[in-house]
Amino acid sequence: MDLIALARQMGHAIQDEKAYKDLRTAQTAADNDKELQDLIGEFNLKRMAINNEACKEERDEEKLRSLNEEMRASYTKIMQNENMIAYNDAKTALDTVMQRVMAIITQSAEGEDPDTTDFSPSCTHDCSTCGGCH
Repeated sequence: MDLIALARQMGHAIQDEKAYKDLRTAQTAADNDKELQDLIGEFNLKRMAINNEACKEERDEEKLRSLNEEMRASYTKIMQNENMIAYNDAKTALDTVMQRVMAIITQSAEGEDPDTTDFSPSCTHDCSTCGGCH
């Protein structure tokens, strides 16, 4: 079997992974959460208002400060939303799986044993600082 066919098989396996399915479920819940979507819309409007004010030749620094505070408050509300929390947790879980997959592929391409190489979250990719990945 060639590498491209194996990559396609891996793509299917990724989509069968629980972390992937959990992320899709969390994304759908976040997309369907009207309150969350309203908060995101409010945040984006504040960000645009900040950009507009910052681009003015004679910008109002007090207005910029106020808009920044409002934008930070919107961001805090977004990040406290239960569906956003679930989405971020699911995204982190899938990212962790994908980091392991990519580490195994990359390290195998560099000559490591595919059966034993793995992802190490403390890896700096500077082998002179390494205490070992295993």
